[in-house]
Amino acid sequence: MIRLGLRLTVSGGREAIARLLITAAAVALGVGLLLTTLAAINATNAQNSRYAWLNSGVDSRPVNTSADPLWWQIRGGYFQGHILGRVDVAATGPHAPVPPGVPRLPGPGEYYTSPALDKLLATTPAAQLADSFPGHRIGTIANSALPAPDTLIVLVGQTPEQLSQAPHAKRVTSIATTSPSSCSDCVVGMNADSIDLILSVVTGALIFPVLILIGTATRLSATRREQRFAAMRLVGATPRQISVVSAVESTVASIAGVAVGFLLFFLLRPSVATMSLTGSPFFTGDLSLNPADVLLVALGVPVAGAVAARLALRRVQISPLGVTRRVTPKPPRAYRAIPLVLGIAELAYFVGRRPATTAGQTQAFLSGFLLIMAGLIIAGPWLTMVGSRLMARRTDSPAVLIAGRRLSDNPKAGFRAVSGLILALFVTSATLGVITTMSDERSIPPDGPALSNVVTQNFAHGWSDSGALQGGVAPPSDALLTQLRSIPGINSVTELHTNPLGTVLSHTADHRQGALASCAQLTALPGFGHCAPGAAVATVDPYVTGFGQADEVWSAADLSPERLQTLPVVTLALGTDGSTAAIEQARTALTIAYPGQLLPATMREELSARSAELTGYQQLADIVVLATFPIAGCSLAVSVAGGLSERKRPFSLLRLTGVPLRLLRRVVLLESVVPLLIIAALAISTGFLAAHLFLRAQLNYSLHFPGPAFYLTTAAGLAASIAIITATLPLLTRLTGPETARNE
Repeated sequence: MIRLGLRLTVSGGREAIARLLITAAAVALGVGLLLTTLAAINATNAQNSRYAWLNSGVDSRPVNTSADPLWWQIRGGYFQGHILGRVDVAATGPHAPVPPGVPRLPGPGEYYTSPALDKLLATTPAAQLADSFPGHRIGTIANSALPAPDTLIVLVGQTPEQLSQAPHAKRVTSIATTSPSSCSDCVVGMNADSIDLILSVVTGALIFPVLILIGTATRLSATRREQRFAAMRLVGATPRQISVVSAVESTVASIAGVAVGFLLFFLLRPSVATMSLTGSPFFTGDLSLNPADVLLVALGVPVAGAVAARLALRRVQISPLGVTRRVTPKPPRAYRAIPLVLGIAELAYFVGRRPATTAGQTQAFLSGFLLIMAGLIIAGPWLTMVGSRLMARRTDSPAVLIAGRRLSDNPKAGFRAVSGLILALFVTSATLGVITTMSDERSIPPDGPALSNVVTQNFAHGWSDSGALQGGVAPPSDALLTQLRSIPGINSVTELHTNPLGTVLSHTADHRQGALASCAQLTALPGFGHCAPGAAVATVDPYVTGFGQADEVWSAADLSPERLQTLPVVTLALGTDGSTAAIEQARTALTIAYPGQLLPATMREELSARSAELTGYQQLADIVVLATFPIAGCSLAVSVAGGLSERKRPFSLLRLTGVPLRLLRRVVLLESVVPLLIIAALAISTGFLAAHLFLRAQLNYSLHFPGPAFYLTTAAGLAASIAIITATLPLLTRLTGPETARNE
């Protein structure tokens, strides 16, 4: 029977070959997407594990009594908007721990750089970058210690006497190896578990439309195949033998599709690696598959194809005569909407009850989304039947009447043609709803960019429990101020001082203590508010962010400008013209003048760092939209064309009775458009509802609806779908000729 199945698979003429190729292509697309998503999850975890050594200074690290302590300080800075990590180390003995990626610790006046930073050093003036690092470069940090190919990081050697005086330096006796995802107090890295959660949901969102396409492809010429298998049953074939023949057909296509899918994955892997799903690109080698992934896909997909073929032939297995003696199938019932309601109820249940672990969150939200998508497919035929009956009752048009009656007689077939597109609309609306909300909630306030060209150097350590401002350094020397003002592009230097008066910020709810600033200097810093009339010194926010500060009227402080200049400084703000040279030279000068302090940055750089992960999610949303709509379009074209082929004899009989061809075309168009429009509205609204429930449960956000671009894209997608349906109508002329109406 296996040889017979193989023969029937490839010797059934152009129709069989077309069915085999379309099914294999659908499987290949699904396998490629599935492998890419699995590899992205593996790459995220691999990338995050290489952040581990950068968290060696956290307090929870175990003490290694056999190692000499190592003074350790890690700071995050920027260069031209890109994050630049700096690790200063100082060994107290010959047995100090060595970070990964380097053969030995750098000594005083030595440093290692990442390959990306090495390229920048070779092409950037020293005053803008290299002068920030004392001494000379002695080597390159290996990729095994770098999270991403574009990582900018420098490992600088210091003396123990120097580094022990740094305010944020710590003594470590071992290098951290725990991934930040498993480290509660890690300060560097990302929560890869949350990205895994989103990727898992995306996997389900992508796979469902692909499964629809595979199912649609396997149903091509289903009527002819069912008749063939029924004839085989009538001449003595057993149900087991029929199952083997059908399984061979689907398995051949599945195996071919799996092979092409693996090839597609390896061809696309270099391009996928450049995407910043985590805020940084991947090494190509990170996008790897473990043996479990390979076995799951290589064995699971053909088995699933065989099971699908077995289920598709259940009518032949029950009664071989049932294929030739067709009756109107039972109408779908309202209980089909139960899975859809249960999926929505599951997401709603977890609002305020979010599981504590990422595994629990994945199980809760992924199962909820999958249940909703399955519910849309299950409830679709019932909704199609309800809409078609209403349409048939309220029309005098023959085309509308025929289409309505045909849809109400077999709503499953009518809905099947548009089921892939319906899922695409749900996935798109849910994905864009989540991404739009996250973008709006984390967006830059309108007055935020006003200070984007200001380089700030913070010396404050926050506030104490009593609200007192902590930190500060000695006021800058005249030589340093002269050097800063002499840099081309530096417009102003503003100093924020400690506050011996104890005055508080009036715009904060907890009445935290503010810094003091000269009103004369504040006038040169637009976007940071202004002093009250007649004030010479004001109480200001110690952090120059530009968020809500542009229109702030700072209250006067009872202190003379002369006394102010003797107080320690908590923040230096350098106004620039926005040029790269001015910003980088100012940054270098401040880094040299204040070793061991936090590295200077601009507000634009701070904002770009915050939005890096969100940018990755937006790219992911684009992938979902770009993948699901073409898949749905292919499914729609295959389904409509296959439906025409299966219904050619009834349409031929209608033409023989005098029905004009244009009327048949209107019937076919209505049979596809009516369920499309009925379920599309439900799918979009359900997608927004699911997104809202997910946002409320996971992030405590309320849904922000997408902008006009989404609705224009949706309208364009629906119009394109109707165009695809229209493009298949010319087949009616060839398929409904008089010769087709003959008895077979």
